[in-house]
Amino acid sequence: MMKVFRKFLYVLIILMALLCILIIVCAVRPDVTDKIKEILYKEDDQAVSAEISAQPESGSVPGEMSAETDNDMMESIVYLPGDSGIGAANTAERSGNAGRNPESRKTAEGVNGDGVSEYIAPDESAIVIPDSVSGKSGYKQIQDDARQVDDVAAGDIESRLDVGYTGDGMDFDAVYYPYYAMLNDKEKHIYRQIYANANGLYPVFMPVEEVTSSGLRDIFAAVYNDHPELFWLETAYVCKYKRSGQCVEIDLEFNRTAEELESAKAEFDAQVNAIVSQVQNLPDQYTKEKAVHDALIERISYHADAEMNQSAYSALVNGETVCAGYSRAFQYILQQLGIPCYYCTGYAGESHAWNIVALEDGYYNVDTTWDDTDGGNYNYFNKSDEDYANSHIRQEMSVYLPPCNGQMYRIAPEEQDMARDELRSLGETGLSEEQVFTDMNAYYADCYRQITSNGKGHYTFTNAVRGEQLFEEWKRNYDSEDYRQAYMENAMTAAGAYHCTMALGVEKLQDDIYLVTHEVMLSD
Repeated sequence: MMKVFRKFLYVLIILMALLCILIIVCAVRPDVTDKIKEILYKEDDQAVSAEISAQPESGSVPGEMSAETDNDMMESIVYLPGDSGIGAANTAERSGNAGRNPESRKTAEGVNGDGVSEYIAPDESAIVIPDSVSGKSGYKQIQDDARQVDDVAAGDIESRLDVGYTGDGMDFDAVYYPYYAMLNDKEKHIYRQIYANANGLYPVFMPVEEVTSSGLRDIFAAVYNDHPELFWLETAYVCKYKRSGQCVEIDLEFNRTAEELESAKAEFDAQVNAIVSQVQNLPDQYTKEKAVHDALIERISYHADAEMNQSAYSALVNGETVCAGYSRAFQYILQQLGIPCYYCTGYAGESHAWNIVALEDGYYNVDTTWDDTDGGNYNYFNKSDEDYANSHIRQEMSVYLPPCNGQMYRIAPEEQDMARDELRSLGETGLSEEQVFTDMNAYYADCYRQITSNGKGHYTFTNAVRGEQLFEEWKRNYDSEDYRQAYMENAMTAAGAYHCTMALGVEKLQDDIYLVTHEVMLSD
């Protein structure tokens, strides 16, 4: 009996020793604690992933928030094409210096949720950087300064700090803010808090939700990547955490523009508005995008040691920056024009930043930094992931941005312009702008008017619709014969006709206009 008891006692002592070692390791290495949590709560993590996969609402771009209140937020509403052909991607595998909790991330939603293939990272060994752009990078990764504090210091922090601005009541449209959409609900709450406190110049606060020091990095990166208008926010922050790994204090860092922020914002907005006013009346999103690309190349010079060179401010106000400044300026101006544009980070011979832009038929890569060579060119403008496979690799959270498979605007802009010049203009057809319709109801009403005006007989009439999206809807309505109930049956009754035949012809014109010719035969 004593032998059995001794064996049991030895086993118990060994188990207690192992437990003590585990406690010590967890205290020294919070990341081990995170791994244990992931294993123990795997089912909960899967439930969170399922929850955040729901389709977000779209249609608005949040503006700046007043420092006095969490809810005093101005919104600038923009309307996007409803069926643009741009879709959501499946979950992509992280590559390179990726985030620390891939299980809780999901690929950003596309503009209308259509499914497209995932981003596949190319092999780094295949990267070849041309001499003309070698060294034109300068992106700095997020610097998370994690500092462990003892229980006494943690208690002092918790007793004297508050959460600052919580960001409650805010929401961020996934179409414009894809990194926000990658987070789970608790992470989104901390994202909103960081955004609100950065806006309110409130640099030190407790997190509004429980978060580990390692989990905070992706949240801060999401805020930074989504919001180029926060040009005073630096890429580094401090997180003070307990021995358990739980963060108890977040310290944001601001650059010198925070000291006179109102005047800095006025200078920044003036430069933005100068470009927006030049391009906002151009006929389509592609033309606007190209004009902004050209304007930035004309205004900005690459300078590796430029002040605040990770910010849009350095590009637009100071006129000197690195890849991060080019990309964040391009991102912000396209946002103001209602064109989804994302900040993409990764590797291109060294750490680098560029953009992903959503147009009618899909997403495109744009590298304004590398296009700012030899007086400006389009070698890296509106390219697919395949085009970028030998020069750019997405890393960090950017692997979850939608893949770039767009084709319509993938050709060089000068070739696109030549193709457009070969099309007839509206003026050459004899039609006026009043005969160009932007919705089906107006088009139907004009067809009804022209048929009832001409009555029975054999004749031809023309009108036009603007935009490929509306033209696709027009085709669907004729293929399904919805046009009969929409206008033709009533027009025949009004004209006193019992039989109708109609032939249709379409010609594409300049400025995304489609000329429609109707040859009609109405008889008794």
